[in-house]
Amino acid sequence: MYVLRPLYVVLALVGVILIARAFIVPKDFGTHESGYMYGWYRKSNEGEWKALKAKYQGKEYCRDCHAEQDQQVSSFRHNMIECENCHGPALEHPTAPPKLTLDRSRELCLRCHTYLPYPTSQRSTIKGIDADQHNPGAECVGCHNPHQATKPQ
Repeated sequence: MYVLRPLYVVLALVGVILIARAFIVPKDFGTHESGYMYGWYRKSNEGEWKALKAKYQGKEYCRDCHAEQDQQVSSFRHNMIECENCHGPALEHPTAPPKLTLDRSRELCLRCHTYLPYPTSQRSTIKGIDADQHNPGAECVGCHNPHQATKPQ
């Protein structure tokens, strides 16, 4: 008898949750025809996402006007990093803004060049620094050219 009361409470709670879910979650919410490729989303929301302008354009977009810089970067270690990671999103570039905002902050470099002790982080394959010991407070680009990462400025 003492075991059945908590069981009834749990079953009632599950029932309330399922009934509330039926009223709260939209009918078109799910994985749809693509399965889990795009995860869970509202089918009626697809038009809103298609109308949204892409904030980041990718290297191909930059390469059209900046072929020389792209060629230079392609032969160095940072070649796999998208231009917009450092130069900012090219949403309306080249018209507005005519020049992208360059992030010269130390924190930007430390996103990859700080040691992480996790076995799956693969940070041990990236040359890193001890941020507390290596020129604390200074911008990395003051000494290092990010396009030619192995060469000092």
